[in-house]
Amino acid sequence: MPSLSFTNKRTNLYIFLSAIFLTNALVAEIIGVKIFSVETLLGTKPAQIHLFGDFILDFNLTAGAVIWPFVFITSDIINEYFGKSGVRRISFLTAGFVGYSFLIIYAVTNLPPAQFWLDVNAKDAAGNSINIDNAFQMIFRQGLGIIIGSLTAFLVGQILDVYVFHSLRKITGSQKIWLRATGSTLVSQLVDSFVVLGIAFYVFGNWSLTQVLAVGIINYMYKATSAIVLTPLLYVAHYFIDRYLGKEHAEELANESAMSSFM
Repeated sequence: MPSLSFTNKRTNLYIFLSAIFLTNALVAEIIGVKIFSVETLLGTKPAQIHLFGDFILDFNLTAGAVIWPFVFITSDIINEYFGKSGVRRISFLTAGFVGYSFLIIYAVTNLPPAQFWLDVNAKDAAGNSINIDNAFQMIFRQGLGIIIGSLTAFLVGQILDVYVFHSLRKITGSQKIWLRATGSTLVSQLVDSFVVLGIAFYVFGNWSLTQVLAVGIINYMYKATSAIVLTPLLYVAHYFIDRYLGKEHAEELANESAMSSFM
């Protein structure tokens, strides 16, 4: 039987990784309403890519996309040490908390604003008139379609990520962490990139399929590149986990998660 010390460390590790996973996912959902220009950030000219006929596309991403890669890296680490059940548990909990957060945000944005709050925030730094309450609602509220699309894409992506991860682990064994982690992310994010746009902007919005495909391709290019570039972080995480649990205990935990996932 594992020692009490190891059991506590294993529990603490799962809580810590789950907290990182949940926090990044929740923040990504909330800040996702902002769209930023990658070209402007890098000081380059707009890409003006011609896709599917006359549709012209630049490299514009949601702010949430900046930290989504860290969500999937954390998911892969949880997958490695706690298996399918560990990932599914935190994935469904996260989806529930994200849904709860949107309900609270919706309720709060409907509260009547205090007059003095409107008065003291009636102008911006440049002296332009603003309605702070309207700005608050525009920033924090997201459409129902975006919420449903993002939550659906998140859960579908997580379930697919788990399946591909452990399918590759059957082939690689305990070796080639980079292959199963990066490979599972590349596959799951391919689906995620198009599901969220399809539901949010095609089913609930007014986008054409051409726009969904074009923007989805750009989003996936970013996510795929991020997954590859951030692969070394997996080895850094494994190094510190091995030191925290002890290399023998860490390998034992990883092997247990692999065996339980194959059953």
